[in-house]
Formats: sequence, C-alpha cells, structure tokens
Amino acid sequence: MSAHTDKRPEQMLAIAITAAGGPEVLQPVEVATPTPGPDEVLIKIAAAGVNRPDCLQRRGLYPPPAGASKLPGLEVAGIVVACGRAVVYPQKGDRICALLAGGGYAEYCIAPAVQCLPAPRGLSLLEAATLPETYFTVWANVFDRGELAPRQRLLVHGGASGIGTAAIQMAAALDATVYTTVGTDAKAQLCKKLGATRAINYKNEDFLEVLRTETSASGVDVILDIVGGAYLEQNIKLLKTGGKLVVIGLLGGAKGTLNLGLVLSKHLLITGSTLRPRPPKEKGAIAKKLLEKIWPLLEQGKIKPVLQNTYMLSEAAQAHELLERNEAAGKLALIVDSELAASITRK
Repeated sequence: MSAHTDKRPEQMLAIAITAAGGPEVLQPVEVATPTPGPDEVLIKIAAAGVNRPDCLQRRGLYPPPAGASKLPGLEVAGIVVACGRAVVYPQKGDRICALLAGGGYAEYCIAPAVQCLPAPRGLSLLEAATLPETYFTVWANVFDRGELAPRQRLLVHGGASGIGTAAIQMAAALDATVYTTVGTDAKAQLCKKLGATRAINYKNEDFLEVLRTETSASGVDVILDIVGGAYLEQNIKLLKTGGKLVVIGLLGGAKGTLNLGLVLSKHLLITGSTLRPRPPKEKGAIAKKLLEKIWPLLEQGKIKPVLQNTYMLSEAAQAHELLERNEAAGKLALIVDSELAASITRK
C-alpha cells in the first residue's frame, strides 16, 4: 500500500444509491474503507455537502466518471489520516476541505491531493464542507470562463441556491455589481443581504425588463445561468456587447430559441461547463486561485457560506427531498462526526 497510514477500520458506514429513483433509494451500507493512491489522501470525514448533482446521480442522470467512487457526495471536510507516497500537501493531521468526483456520503473518502484546500480559519469543519463544489464551480465559470472583472455587472440566476449564494458574495467582494433572480421574496431579501444590488422575484417580475431599466438599457456583462433553455432568449437580449452567457444547469430544459443575429451583432460568447469530469490537474489549478483570491475573504469574514439545514449522514434522503422541493436557501450538509464537524479551525 502506497501510503503512510493511521489506524482506521477496514469497513466504514456509507450511504449508497441502491437503484435509480427517488430519495428513498439512498440506503446505509457497510463498504471497504478506501486506500489512497500515490497522489491521493484519505480523509476522515466530519461533514459532507449536499448538491443538486447528487440528486441527478441518484436518479441515474449523472453517472460518476470512470474510476470514481459510485457513492454520492462531491465535497467534504475533515482530517487527513493517510497520504500517498507522492503527496506533499496536505499531510496527516491537516484540517482540510476537498472537492471529490464521488464518495462523500461516508465516514472516509479519498481525494486527489491537488483538490484539497485548508479549512479556512474561523470556520467550523461543517461550514468548510459546503465550500468546494460551489466555490470551485463559481470560480471556474464566473471568473475563468466568464472573465468577470471589477465594476462589471453579473446576473446570477437562482441566487438563493448554493451556487447562487456563493456567486453573489464572491462577485460583490471582488467589486462587481450583482443582480439575481429568485422564486420568493424571502430569498430576495437573503440575496440582497449577501451583496446583490437587485434581487428579482421571477414569479412577479420580468427580469429582462427590470434589468433593462436598472442598467439604463446597457445590459449586463456576464450571466451565470442554471436554468438553460427557458431563459436563453431573454439572456441573449440582456447581454451587452461583448457579454458572456455561462450555462451550468438545465433546470429549464436543454433547448431554447437562439437569435444568432444578436450573437453576431453584439459579439456575444455562449459557453458552459461541468466540473466533475475535469481531470485533477485542472481542478488543482482552480484550487490555487481560490486559495489566493477567495480564502483570505473567508478568513476575514467578508464572505461566509450560507448553511440552511444540517442532517445526520443517515438522513441523506431528507436532505435530497428538501433540495428537490426547491426550498433550500443556501447549502445543505450531512454531519458524519458531530464533534469533529463542530470544531473550528484556529490556525
């Protein structure tokens, strides 16, 4: 075995997807504790974040990449208990959070070392567990692909989601003007507290008309869109010349009406991405940027994860039910080790 190891059980508790279906297919199982490869670490999990891709995987719509754990769970925080022989950082005993390609709904998991970040000072491991999936996604799409710059305007669809609450805070902290769409007035209030200049309840208002007025008809520079087809036509009309539409979700369908004339005349860029299939090298590059640009803001308290509800690991199905009712505002997390999850990183 290519790792320096602590004592750990040969078997561990995990939550498995027993068949494609509803939340009830999430069931506790005993499985072998994984062993890290040369470039990986083994993490004793304190808590794991819950995300929409977990629900898609459970329904059979988002299979894990080749070689990844079939267990759900894309982000965790905890303590490193073993390291592969090629790992320089992190080391045994380090308090970290990590982006995974799967395997987070368990007592232990393995992660590529380059996808690990120190748990931010001042945050509990429970809070740290809600960072990687959303923060990696936002950085990769808003700042890398969308190239959002200070004093530009960003529109975030689904502002009260885990992705949305992170995007609003990150963009506002880096001096962009942020607008967002939400489904309730309570979510609108939350988004304004997080830094949104205007939060539009799409059930009562047309975001295109509101933001045309708000921007004096000049439009926005970047749109982060989790809706997809249903918003495509309005998004294209709202973007200013040289604007970028970054699609990361298809809650409103995969197809929409596209006016290519506007794309040409306004020099627009339409792009999108998924995070999970990317190789560790690419995710590691995102991790370095987060450590440089965003982790100091977290440690200074200028941005903070929005954690709505927590559940014990055995209650994963309840977390999925809430997420799929679109009632979540911020992030949901599963507590694996209560004492460890509550502990706050001091160093």
